[in-house]
Amino acid sequence: MKKTTKLKEIIQSNDPEFIMEAHNGISAKIVEETGFKGIWASGLTISASLGVRDNNEASWTQVLDVLEFMSDATSIPILLDGDTGYGNFNNARRLVKKLEQRNIAGVCIEDKLFPKTNSFINGEAQPLADIEEFCGKIKAMKDTQQDDDFIVVTRVEAFIAGWGLKETLRRAEAYRRAGADAILIHSKRSDITEIEAFMKEWNGRHPVVIVPTKYYSIPTDRFKELGIQLVIWANHNMRASIVAMKNISRQVYREKNLMNVEGKVATIEEIFRLQQAEELEAAEKKYLPGKKKME
Repeated sequence: MKKTTKLKEIIQSNDPEFIMEAHNGISAKIVEETGFKGIWASGLTISASLGVRDNNEASWTQVLDVLEFMSDATSIPILLDGDTGYGNFNNARRLVKKLEQRNIAGVCIEDKLFPKTNSFINGEAQPLADIEEFCGKIKAMKDTQQDDDFIVVTRVEAFIAGWGLKETLRRAEAYRRAGADAILIHSKRSDITEIEAFMKEWNGRHPVVIVPTKYYSIPTDRFKELGIQLVIWANHNMRASIVAMKNISRQVYREKNLMNVEGKVATIEEIFRLQQAEELEAAEKKYLPGKKKME
């Protein structure tokens, strides 16, 4: 089954599905091996892995380079956090073309202005895109895709910007009519009152995606009760790796040896396994002249 078709099935599921953040090839492979059906290629964590801010400081072509490695390393679908589409409708439709070339299953764009600012940084001060202009961007992306199953998710930032339920509903419905395959409703509250209010009024008219980074304590059974299709664990592999790298770096710096850290880190052999070193050995025996004789 195509990656796009797999993602489409996830988006249209009756019960909530869960996808996990990754930010490079090896984290993407780990997400797949863990059992997740899909990968969230986070703009925040890809930027962080490159040492820059989540303000489009990494160019969209640099993000594409990372995505290509992630796609090559995995067989499950990747949904890209595509920020605003990296510009106007023309940039966004070119993005779709390039994503399809790299076998990326879908992209999520948000209704803010380029260059974007992360939603959890002074969100209420961030202006939102004009609805008509954003709908034109959605239509351009859907008209550009070659694969009918390629997914375009639209992220509504009205709650983040403090505009309330009425504006959130107005934007979500406009994006649905423009051709979006699903609506991501974003909230920075620690409870889910905004999400609950939206889902009640939305009444199942189109698939809904959520990102419970701030309301992490809500039982996931509640998401099922609300009729949500997709839940994104959006940044936790990056956050976990930062803690691990800080701890190991401090210990090695302090102790000036590796005796007490060796048992706390992955083995070199595990890195080789994730890199599929054995496949290369087998391929060398098959394709490299003289390899068999040397052994």
